[in-house]
Amino acid sequence: AFALTFLLAVQSAIYSPAKYGYIKVLAGNELLSQANALVQAVTIFAILAGTFAFSIIFEYYYDGLVAPTSADILLRIAPLGWVLVANSVFELILAYRIPELEKPRPTLRFSWPDYFSGRALKHNLQPLARNRIIRLSILGLAVFWSISQVMLAAFPAFAKETLAVTNTVVIQGTLAASGIGIIFGAILAGRWSRHYIETGIIPLGASGIAIGLFILPGIESVAGHILNFFFIGVAGGLFIVPLNAMIQFHAADEELGTVLAGNNLIQNIAMLSFLVLTATVAYADIETSKLLFLVAALALLGGAYTVWSFPQSLLRFVITYMLS
Repeated sequence: AFALTFLLAVQSAIYSPAKYGYIKVLAGNELLSQANALVQAVTIFAILAGTFAFSIIFEYYYDGLVAPTSADILLRIAPLGWVLVANSVFELILAYRIPELEKPRPTLRFSWPDYFSGRALKHNLQPLARNRIIRLSILGLAVFWSISQVMLAAFPAFAKETLAVTNTVVIQGTLAASGIGIIFGAILAGRWSRHYIETGIIPLGASGIAIGLFILPGIESVAGHILNFFFIGVAGGLFIVPLNAMIQFHAADEELGTVLAGNNLIQNIAMLSFLVLTATVAYADIETSKLLFLVAALALLGGAYTVWSFPQSLLRFVITYMLS
């Protein structure tokens, strides 16, 4: 199971740069932000819908088992596996329906010696190092998804410590509010970025994330956490949509796939590092609230740097919508 999950992750690593690269090819620069907003909203909705649907189906098949063994559970939930297979076949059909807008380049060859020696990695990271806007956008996305990873891992323990909540449905539902918020935030980012990339919402989103994370440890009710996670999600949607669009816009066409793959690499390294930090805190038996304050402080620093980097854009955005 672990080996096949690893292969699914490898497939995702190959699939993702092509997906985001096609956004630029199909939508063009004028509709780049709106296309990214749509893709982000649909993706998050699919994740939430899949999580809840499969959880409900799992509970349906699992219910009634008395002292089940691993073999009993696998037999009961086997239909879930076939649903996943059917979904993957449907995905393949849709992939073949994507139009071929670029000519194949048969002269390109993958070099295993360069791959194992690290020369390919060095070559692939060069476009990221050359362009400051791409580099900062990737860093911002890496921090956002790393913080999200920490919240997913740490909040259940925090809820148990402070709210005495152990029901997984309640905890998952609370965390799902952030996903719903990202959908709304992505839609707002798309509406505010018609025909151009609205960079003014980047510091707005970063500041919202920092505020939400700082007030999180002091909230004492499930309803309060649901509202706060929704707020953080909306701010996150405003933050990540223009950053993804900025990476695609500033990457040269012939380097787009390489830049997007490098973006994924850095994001996953950051997420893994933050996950190790979370595991270390848990192993050292440190209070989860201290970890959340640490993450909030990191988000505050990131938000302050983002506001400092885009002061004119933020001011222009605020004045425009105050006068409109």
